[in-house]
Amino acid sequence: MRIFLLILIMIFSKQAFGNCEKAANASRVVAAGGSLTEIIYYLGHQSHLVARDLTSNFPPEVKKLPSIGYLRNLSSEGLLSLAPSLILSEADAGPPHVIEQVKRTAVDFRIIKDDYDSKSILYKISCIGRILGTGERDIELKFRYLNDKIEQLRSVSSEGTEIKSVLVILMMRGTSPIIAGADTSGDGFIQMTGNMNAFADFSGWKPVGIENILDNNPDAIIITKRGFSGFKSLEDFLVKSGLIATKAGKKGSVFIEDGMAMLGFGPR
Repeated sequence: MRIFLLILIMIFSKQAFGNCEKAANASRVVAAGGSLTEIIYYLGHQSHLVARDLTSNFPPEVKKLPSIGYLRNLSSEGLLSLAPSLILSEADAGPPHVIEQVKRTAVDFRIIKDDYDSKSILYKISCIGRILGTGERDIELKFRYLNDKIEQLRSVSSEGTEIKSVLVILMMRGTSPIIAGADTSGDGFIQMTGNMNAFADFSGWKPVGIENILDNNPDAIIITKRGFSGFKSLEDFLVKSGLIATKAGKKGSVFIEDGMAMLGFGPR
């Protein structure tokens, strides 16, 4: 196991060379992305955080920090007013012109890639650990813990149980769901469980009508707590959305989950 972890760190280090090299100054870090914030805490560098975006809500104490706004609707003034020495950002931060403005300043700005799989979680930890100056021994210990969890998941997902068709709902637009297609964190999450995405025939997060959902007829439905928040109960949600007519709705195979824990691809 130790040899495997060391090799993994070396591979990630080579892939990450440049973008993941140690920061010259990590004394004032701004995190734009919930998974990055969780990793900073996971590695024990939270004392360097001076601000976070609205998707950064775990652990709960991070909410005490100033907010730079929503990840995809940042402002250069809001970011730079905090005098950061380092900004760590997920790839979907925006809008693009703001990101370009910040990149043209003297502030060290790093975008951390994400491929929405288990290797990506380990990569992000390795990359951020290197940027913040975490020792290789400490990164290895964090890898060991998470790798054990990943192996447990792989074992469960390959036990020979029937593969299920799963629908992931990010949010509701009225009573219409915004769901995960291919190339999304929702799709990556479904694949990690060893199941199949009921809507892998299109890419991105898109609104889909009840007729299309009934045609695909998922075995299970997962909705974020944010998406479920506008409904009084599970029955209220299923009836108003029309999802009660699906196999998942009829069987009660509906799960309400923390969106960042499920879709952030961080340590949780």
